[in-house]
Amino acid sequence: MLIYTVKPGEQLMQIAAAFQVTPESIIAINDLPNPFRLLTGQSLIIPTAEPEIQKTEVSVNGYLYFLGEDGVPIVRETAPFLTSVTPFSYIVKENGALRSIDDEPIIIEAEENGIVPIMCITNFSSTVKGQNIANVVLNNEESIQNLLNHILFTMKYKGYRGLNIDFEYVLPEDRESYNAFLALAADALHREGYFITTAVAPKIGPDQKGLLYEGIDYPVHGELMDYVILMTYEWGYRFGPPQAISPLNQIRKVLDYAITVIPREKLYFGFQIYARDWRLPHIEGREAETISCQAALERAVYYDAEIQYDELAQSPFYRYRDEEGREHEVWFEDARSAQAKFDTVKEYELEGISYWVLGYPFPQNWTLLYENFEIVQWENG
Repeated sequence: MLIYTVKPGEQLMQIAAAFQVTPESIIAINDLPNPFRLLTGQSLIIPTAEPEIQKTEVSVNGYLYFLGEDGVPIVRETAPFLTSVTPFSYIVKENGALRSIDDEPIIIEAEENGIVPIMCITNFSSTVKGQNIANVVLNNEESIQNLLNHILFTMKYKGYRGLNIDFEYVLPEDRESYNAFLALAADALHREGYFITTAVAPKIGPDQKGLLYEGIDYPVHGELMDYVILMTYEWGYRFGPPQAISPLNQIRKVLDYAITVIPREKLYFGFQIYARDWRLPHIEGREAETISCQAALERAVYYDAEIQYDELAQSPFYRYRDEEGREHEVWFEDARSAQAKFDTVKEYELEGISYWVLGYPFPQNWTLLYENFEIVQWENG
C-alpha cells in the first residue's frame, strides 16, 4: 500500500494501470466521491503490496458527541479501530453535581463490541468557557466532594471503566487547586478500580501564557494520571483566520515539551478528523463551517478545486468560489497528512491516539490506521 498524489490531467484508469491494480480497488479503499473526476493534488491510497508499513501497538480513543441512539451506528462502524470511546460530556455544576447526558445506548454498544467506555466531565459548554465554574468548584471542599460522589455513582450505575477530565480555561490562580483536585480524584478512582485521564491544551513550555495554558501543570498530570490526551488541534480555530487545524510543525513543539515531563507511555496524540471552510476575506469573529474531511473532498470535486499541500504544516487545503462569487479557503486532512501524523506517533513512541471527534467521515484515515498499528484491546469485564 502506498500514497499517490494525482498529477494534472491524470485519470483513474491511467493510475490504476500504472500500479497494476483495478480501478475498483482504488475507488473502494478511498471511497472516491467521483471516480471520473480526480483533482490535481488529490491523494490516493493505492492498494499495492509494497511498501509494507511496520506495525506498532497503539491504544485508540474516540470522543463522541453524537449521543443517544444517534451515536450507536457510529460506534458500531468504528469499533474495529477503537480501544475506548468517550461520550462528550457531563458538564459540572457549581455545586459539584453533573448535567446528565443520554449515553446509555453508546455504552451498551461499546460493551457489545469490546470497546471500553470512558466517562468525560467538563467545566464548559459550547457557549460558556467555564473558568468561573472551575474557580467555584475547585475552591470549595463541599463541591469537590459532591463532584467526586457524583462521578463514582455515575460510573458504577452506567458501567464506565474510566474517567476523562477535560477542564479548560482554568484560571492561573486556580492551578494548584486543580492539581489538588486531580490528586483527590486519582486516589478516589484508583481505590475503586477505575483509571483516570485528562485532556490538556497543547503547551510548548511550562510558562506559556494564555487562559488555556497557565492553569495546566503538565508534570502533575503526568504523575497522577494513567494517561494524558494532548489536544493537538484547533490552531485553525473556527472563529479565527484560515490555517491548518492541526499543523504538524506546531504539534512537534508540543510533543518536544510534553515528553520531557510526561512519560511517553502515558501520552495520547490528539487527532482531529474534521475540516473547516472559511469565507474570504476573513472577518474577525465570523465562524468557519465545520465539515467532515470526506465532505471537504466532495466540495473540492464539486467546485473543481486544485488541492495544495502545506509541507511545513503537513496539511492539505484548497480555495474555491461559490455560486455567489465568494471566495473560500478549506483546510482538511487526507491520506498524506494522516500518514504524517501516524509516523509522528511512532517516532515519539507515544502510547495512543485520541480522535476528536467520531462521526465525521474520513475513510482514508481508518484504512491507514489499520495498516500502521495493532490496536490494543483492553480486558472488558
